[in-house]
Amino acid sequence: MNRALCCALLFLDLSIKWTTQETFPPKYLHHDPETSRPLMCDKCPPGTYLKQHCTARRKTVCAPCPDHYYTDSWHKSDECLYCSPVCKELQYVKQECNRTHNRVCECEEGRYLELEFCLKHRSCPPGFGVLQAGTPERNTVCRRCPDGFFSDETSSKAPCRKHTNCSAFGLLLTQKGNSTHDNICSANSDTQTCGIDVTLCEEAFFRFAVPTKFTPNWLSVLVDNLPGTKVNAESVERIKRRHSSQEQTFQLLKLWKQQNKEQDVVKKIIQDIDLCENGVQRHIGHANLTYEQLRSLMESLPGKKVGIEDIERTRKTCRSSEELPKLLSLWRMRNGDQDTLKGLMHALKHLKTYHFPKTVTHSLRKTIRFLHSFTMYRLYQKLFLEMIGNQVQSVKISCL
Repeated sequence: MNRALCCALLFLDLSIKWTTQETFPPKYLHHDPETSRPLMCDKCPPGTYLKQHCTARRKTVCAPCPDHYYTDSWHKSDECLYCSPVCKELQYVKQECNRTHNRVCECEEGRYLELEFCLKHRSCPPGFGVLQAGTPERNTVCRRCPDGFFSDETSSKAPCRKHTNCSAFGLLLTQKGNSTHDNICSANSDTQTCGIDVTLCEEAFFRFAVPTKFTPNWLSVLVDNLPGTKVNAESVERIKRRHSSQEQTFQLLKLWKQQNKEQDVVKKIIQDIDLCENGVQRHIGHANLTYEQLRSLMESLPGKKVGIEDIERTRKTCRSSEELPKLLSLWRMRNGDQDTLKGLMHALKHLKTYHFPKTVTHSLRKTIRFLHSFTMYRLYQKLFLEMIGNQVQSVKISCL
């Protein structure tokens, strides 16, 4: 009895292994109507339907699906599936219907599918960054910026960014950042107490070094060819992470200038930038704009606006002669690759509606002309190109 039971169990085990073993093409069980015997018939491949079951004398007969019908797997059905109708509102056809695939619809860029509707991805407000970017199937996931990180924009794509380490750039921390604002650094606690990041003169002097077209690894080329003490790789990566393409060049050249201030040629650059700063101060340092005038001027600039909170903080931390340069510096950083002087020219066209004092608009125009002076541009373009050498010249720097 035991021997018979063991044999039966062994036979059952072998049967199970045989029936579950993967075969190709896949099979299905069918009883032949002529003989009533069970047969293992081949399934039909994707793109076809079952036309005739197999018999003892003939294999399975499959036929192609007609237009607008499909099957997407091996099967034993005598019908193809009808393709989904046209895509819904705010969707596009990601993959058109064919014999082996259903029509695939997907929500437009910036939207995700929720209960048959394409809804806009959530935008994370200032103080919150994107933890997981939205997809056509999932909404954006936001998280509050942790200590040491910030986000100063409303965005469905931007993560929290790390606060700038001022000491790593050889600068002083003049205002600690929070979840909505970066640390504010300055080069000298006596001359830049309000933390102007890149001054109008530095922007004008260094702008020629910003490529007008996308140039791969431009920052690395610049680092390798600047004379004197090299900016270390960690600082370069930090600049790349935290700044737009144009701002990267400004920040690199400013850091390089700070690290090489004892070199004769850099001393000359610093001296002339100081002379330029004195000229700018002569034109706009005495403007002494009111809060309303500063707000009106910031409103008239194109792109993302400098908010009321920034204006109020600037008035508390900066001398009156520094308020406007500080706010223009904030506007440039907030607007990626914008040109501050072009922004000012745009603003001047609209200031009449704010009843701005003519003395102020006249000072702004004189500042723009002063910074656009032909001699300054040609002098520093020639000076830097000679310093950097032939390799950087081959990148074809374009003057703006």
